[in-house]
Amino acid sequence: MKKAKESSAAPTSGPLKIRIDGKEREFDIENPVLPDWVEDNKLTAGGYPYDKKMKSDEYDETLEKLQIELVKAQAWLQSTGKRVMALFEGRDAAGKGGTIFVVRQYLNPRTARNVALTKPTPTELGQWYYQRYVDHFPTSGEFVTFDRSWYNRAGVEPVMGFCTPQQHEQFLEETPHFERMISNEGIHFFKFWLNIGQETQLERFHDRRYSPLKSWKFSPIDVAGITKWDDYTKVRDTMFERTHKEFAPWIIVRANDKRRARLAVMRRILLSLPYDGRDLDVIGKEDKKIIGEGPSFLGKQD
Repeated sequence: MKKAKESSAAPTSGPLKIRIDGKEREFDIENPVLPDWVEDNKLTAGGYPYDKKMKSDEYDETLEKLQIELVKAQAWLQSTGKRVMALFEGRDAAGKGGTIFVVRQYLNPRTARNVALTKPTPTELGQWYYQRYVDHFPTSGEFVTFDRSWYNRAGVEPVMGFCTPQQHEQFLEETPHFERMISNEGIHFFKFWLNIGQETQLERFHDRRYSPLKSWKFSPIDVAGITKWDDYTKVRDTMFERTHKEFAPWIIVRANDKRRARLAVMRRILLSLPYDGRDLDVIGKEDKKIIGEGPSFLGKQD
């Protein structure tokens, strides 16, 4: 068992009964000792195809090369006026923030913005649902990332009761039309779903709970969501079925290993942009074991 140092900054919760792979387990976020059944499966959970993380030396070397390509891509955006918008979605603790960080790390922040909106204000609640997101869309030459997006209404909101079933259905019906307009506008549009296994999520929650540096990431919503894995899976699958379109496909990245996931996201972006000086040999080929498109890619691996 792995024991973590305790931080007093995180919220508390009692032991929870959860079912994983047909087995009933008890998980206590207040126990600083991580259970063996989580520790042993945190990487391979959900049928992840690798049993070891990518080596750090290989990751660091590849990451730097891809970040150089991203800097070249940004220069192309600025010279041509092209626009890029990338949504990052996934369950809590899927690695969205870390992936966005390495994508943007060496980009000029004047034309590379990240959008991470808080809960809607009273004014925003009275607006067209998509309006507060449209306000942050890229202008000429910009690269904009969204750490969660309008897809809150397809995941967190219906599961946690923050929207009505009618609002959820309306969202699923209208979103493909909304995104066709984005595509027709000529914006290079990416929708990334970072997919993780259940034990992976529990290990990351536990790490946040006891990390003085990460405890701010752990919230009561995370605790509430631990027992709602199946509910989130159901709405996720419905979201893929209703909003995965040829003009706005869902790009699914199996993200139990954060290193491989980050590189996979960067490669997809770079391979999709016809920027000047693109070096395909440096970018390399996609790892089809961990990246694909649409609901068929997940299959029964989750």
